[in-house]
Amino acid sequence: MDNIKATTVFESLSSAVRLDVFRLLVKQGLDGMVAGEIASTLNIPANNLSFHLKAMTHADMVSVVQEGRYQRYRANLTLMFALVDYLTEECCAGKPEQCASLNSSTACAPK
Repeated sequence: MDNIKATTVFESLSSAVRLDVFRLLVKQGLDGMVAGEIASTLNIPANNLSFHLKAMTHADMVSVVQEGRYQRYRANLTLMFALVDYLTEECCAGKPEQCASLNSSTACAPK
C-alpha cells in the first residue's frame, strides 16, 4: 500500500456513518449484508446510506454484488489488513518483534 491509497481509505472512513457501516460489514465477514439490512440495523435512511455506500465502493472499501433485486455489500478485508500492515510496518523502528502488544501504549518502549 502507498501513501495515496492509505489517504483515500482514511478519507473514506472519515464519516461517522461510513465508519459505522464498515465496522458492521467487518463484523459480518464474508457474508456481508444487503443494503436494506445495513440501513435498518444502523437506522440510516436508504438514500443517505446509498450515498455513503457509493463513496465507499469508489474508495474500494467495500465490494458490491447484485443478488436479484438486492445488492450485497462486503467489507474489503484484504484492504483493511493491508492498511494495518502499512500503518505498523515501521513499528519499533522496523523491528516488530520488540513490540510486546499493539494495544499497549508502551509497546515500542525500550526494555
